[in-house]
Amino acid sequence: SSEVLEAIENVIHDVLKSLAQKKAPVLTLPNRSDWRNIDFKDSVGLQMIPRSTTKQIRSDCPRSAPKFALMLKILSMIYKMVQSNTYATKRDIYYSDTLLFGSQSVVDNIINDISCMLKIPRRSLHILSTTKGFVAGNLSYTEEDGTKVNCTCSATVLTVPSNVQGIRNLISHAKFMLIVEKDATFQRLLDDDFCNRLSPCIMITGRGVPDLNTRLLVRKLWESFQIPIFTLMDADPHGVEIMCIYKYGSVSMSFEAHHLTVPSIKWLGLLPSDLERLNISKDVLIPFTKQDQNKLASIQKRPYIACQPTWKKELEIMAASKLKAEIQVLTSLSSDYLSRVYLPNKLQFGGWL
Repeated sequence: SSEVLEAIENVIHDVLKSLAQKKAPVLTLPNRSDWRNIDFKDSVGLQMIPRSTTKQIRSDCPRSAPKFALMLKILSMIYKMVQSNTYATKRDIYYSDTLLFGSQSVVDNIINDISCMLKIPRRSLHILSTTKGFVAGNLSYTEEDGTKVNCTCSATVLTVPSNVQGIRNLISHAKFMLIVEKDATFQRLLDDDFCNRLSPCIMITGRGVPDLNTRLLVRKLWESFQIPIFTLMDADPHGVEIMCIYKYGSVSMSFEAHHLTVPSIKWLGLLPSDLERLNISKDVLIPFTKQDQNKLASIQKRPYIACQPTWKKELEIMAASKLKAEIQVLTSLSSDYLSRVYLPNKLQFGGWL
């Protein structure tokens, strides 16, 4: 905490120094959204280069002055929380003054900018993300406050903990971990008792694009148990994008890559080549939108696709067909095809990339 307080004091000191010299204060931070600042290493994923290009938030420019003021406001809130050892979620910060902040996304963006500027992970700033992910399966752990949690597969799912760093005494006999893109598929697998039927496993869903806590939990479980991790996504550009976030990280959070990525993650399904192999009727597939085409083209250009020749081939199949499929498409073969046939065969015979 002394490191965090000192980092904030240094920022404020620079602001005061500028004012004393009758200069307009400026906040300088790495440009998080610029691909030129990103280095790809297949052992880490997307990480920010040490000497990255920066952007300035100026106090004397009408366009950036409001953001400058909001950054100082949130810095002062963080400072007080660290001093008093209290925590808040990003939602708490937004609701402390909704008129001032205007929207939740403004708060989220500023918190990420502050974390990047100070080079301090968000949880060390005493800001907790609101968790939307779920976990189930062969896993138990103790939360920071001493609460014992048992995720054994049942009809009720457990929310991913809001302080992943604080959990301890992790115990699991799982043979693998399955990351499921969507909540509906996750619930269906639970109903079919998938976690116990084949061999003990842990299932996680970020319910779409994963939040920070879900990504932190995947990383922590991988570090703790070193078991294979598979992903089950829709066969569409959006599903591929989500899988890449778990595996290689995102550009906007590349400054925290070491805590968030698991490069050993495997693509289990739904593969574009599976659609042909399983003779899925074209009637149940969905034609690409212009947005899908653009998203796929941008993914194909990314540095990590070059080192994944099998993935590259699958994306080419998708691009050529201009068709996408949701995991639910397998119900056209039979209602429990996913849990009874598709996943057991894939896991038994190594049908992953």
